[in-house]
Amino acid sequence: MRELLNQVDWLDIGWATVDTLSMLGGSLLFTVLLGLPLGILLFLTGPRQLLAHGKLYGALSLLVNLLRSVPFVILLIVLIPFTLLLVGTSLGVAGAIPPLVVGATPLFARLVETALREVDPGIVEAAQAMGATTRQIVVGALLPEAMPGIVAAVTMTAITLVSYAAMSGVVGGGGLGDLAIRYGYQRFQTEVMVITVVLLLILVQALQMIGDRVVIRLSRR
Repeated sequence: MRELLNQVDWLDIGWATVDTLSMLGGSLLFTVLLGLPLGILLFLTGPRQLLAHGKLYGALSLLVNLLRSVPFVILLIVLIPFTLLLVGTSLGVAGAIPPLVVGATPLFARLVETALREVDPGIVEAAQAMGATTRQIVVGALLPEAMPGIVAAVTMTAITLVSYAAMSGVVGGGGLGDLAIRYGYQRFQTEVMVITVVLLLILVQALQMIGDRVVIRLSRR
């Protein structure tokens, strides 16, 4: 075992880990920036909500469902022209982030919508009775009350993005997934495959632990 580990290029694994973390951080940031407003809009325009609008909600819901139903590997390939137009390359960290965002944003938006639906309607009614505007209700009542659920949604989305980032290696997305495919699979270097899997498991476990602790802390307030 020690001889096999000595044959591993740890520098490559280190850079691949950095690439994976870069893809995760960049894609999660844009996913939250796009998915949070979308999730709020889905909630507000839903049935019996503050800005109930059947047609708009139906259109948004259909778009979210369509994007969520496309397997991510296929989405990677379909979005190559869009990625090239947006960042100038479909390879590496930069080329992986746009499809990661497109793939994860619908999921996060749905999770945000669900978190907002779990807020006690009485809180909204009380805010309305005090004359609060829709913006004030969302910012001052809904989001603070739903924050534990939103943090849990961020955690789940981050874990999903780890698996998506690994899959992006199929089309040269870089990171641990690309390393596992090029060396672990194509060159039959089993030790590289095992190391990348272990690192991904550690990353997922770390994200879950951090997310759970933040949710517990917010829930106690």
